[in-house]
Amino acid sequence: MPAASSVPATSGRTPTVIRVLSLATFVVILNETIMVNAIPRLMGDLHVTERSAQWVSTAFMLTMAAVIPATGWFLQRVTTRRAYSIAMGVFLFGTALSAIAPTFAILLVGRVIQAGGTAVMMPLLMTTLMTVVHEHDRGRVMGNVTLAISVAPAMGPVISGLVLQIGSWRWLFVLMLPIAGLVTWLGLRQLENIGEPQTGALDVSSVAFAALGFGSLVYGLSKFSPDDVTAPALTVLAGVALIVIFGVRQVSLQRKGTPLLDLRVLLVGTYAKALTLMAIAFLAMLGSMILLPLYLQNLRGLTPLETGLLIMPGGLAMGLLGPTVGRIFDRFGGRLLVIPGAIGITAALAGFTQISASMPYWQLLALHVLLMISLAASFTPVFTLGLGALPPQLYSHGSSMLGTLQQVAAALGTALVVTVMSARSTSLIEDGADPVSAQLDGMRLAFGVSAALSLLVIVAAVLLPNRSADPHGHGGPDGPDAEPATSGVDGQSVADGAEAITAQAAIAPQLVKD
Repeated sequence: MPAASSVPATSGRTPTVIRVLSLATFVVILNETIMVNAIPRLMGDLHVTERSAQWVSTAFMLTMAAVIPATGWFLQRVTTRRAYSIAMGVFLFGTALSAIAPTFAILLVGRVIQAGGTAVMMPLLMTTLMTVVHEHDRGRVMGNVTLAISVAPAMGPVISGLVLQIGSWRWLFVLMLPIAGLVTWLGLRQLENIGEPQTGALDVSSVAFAALGFGSLVYGLSKFSPDDVTAPALTVLAGVALIVIFGVRQVSLQRKGTPLLDLRVLLVGTYAKALTLMAIAFLAMLGSMILLPLYLQNLRGLTPLETGLLIMPGGLAMGLLGPTVGRIFDRFGGRLLVIPGAIGITAALAGFTQISASMPYWQLLALHVLLMISLAASFTPVFTLGLGALPPQLYSHGSSMLGTLQQVAAALGTALVVTVMSARSTSLIEDGADPVSAQLDGMRLAFGVSAALSLLVIVAAVLLPNRSADPHGHGGPDGPDAEPATSGVDGQSVADGAEAITAQAAIAPQLVKD
């Protein structure tokens, strides 16, 4: 599904294809986060340890990291309808297998299959949006997409908590099956193919290097702890080495025109800046999303359902503000949103460094809502600017690169805050501090590290342009605010400016499960 043949949508309307893909993405993301509260039930029903049960989350994350790098190549080789049917078909099969799994091993296989389908849906949605939506409408449409995608991770833990109150963990999959089936049927009825598939052989060695490299990197980062540093570090180093080999291989294949992941996207200035901002913001954000549930459940004694209800308003606020953020971006450009958003992220994380055993819940709620609103103000315009800076034939590769880097940033953020928190807590306990005070102090330090990292988000936000340039080299709606076109990939004039999606907030909650 190459983006080369652009079919701009009618101004003021969200294309049907985007509505369908957004609904399908909502479903797969809801499924991704709906397992948050099921770990204790799995331990009892399937007779596994907590460490083993956590693999329903770890395996999903590793599969996403391994599959996403190949989606850029895949989406250019198949039609929109075929990509959609394959992704949702794989997802449905994985869901059905998980629902009837007689053993933990089969449940794990089902989750891996589900993740394979989910990994395709996100780049498919982003690439299609970039292809069919006119540049001047992208902010508005992206905002509407954000509404659907941001609400899903907020609702997942709450829905799972309610279901688990009255039924088995299997109902989390059983209830998902008819919903996903209906969405798949609606999609196949209404979707139209966008663009024409391109030809190109699949480089098997690239697939192997990408899967092993990114999988090893994410796995190693997810296993870091003060008590176990050597083995995860070696795994990370092995992953980095394989990724370097993968990169060299892609540069070689680019001369033939058939890379698995086209690294020329990194030569586009605005895309590279947006990618950097996104990675740092995700690293800081996901660290906080790991710490907050730990604080609420371990130190404040809330149940998983109560924790989900407390953090749900922030997720809902992020989603509901999406359309407004999109309209502001279309009218005024990115700076009015991204710079205050970056400052808000830092302010919220700094506020979390003041947590205590008696901090009022309304203050926690306010800080979390501020964080989510600030992320909404930042991610939608930043991703829109980043992908929009690419030439159409690289949209799918740019989407895949964004998704891959988010997985890595998420794992790195998780490893960083957990290691900092655990190391600080352990040190204080050894010095005679009581465990509760020690853990609180460790959490405050970890939030402080996240807040410090978020300062880099402010710097990156200042460096981004306000708007992208017109695909034909003319200025955007505001003329002077548009960054002029620069020499791009293969000599093509590339606007150093616009596009992507907040949908990945869906992943964040997934990693909270780890």
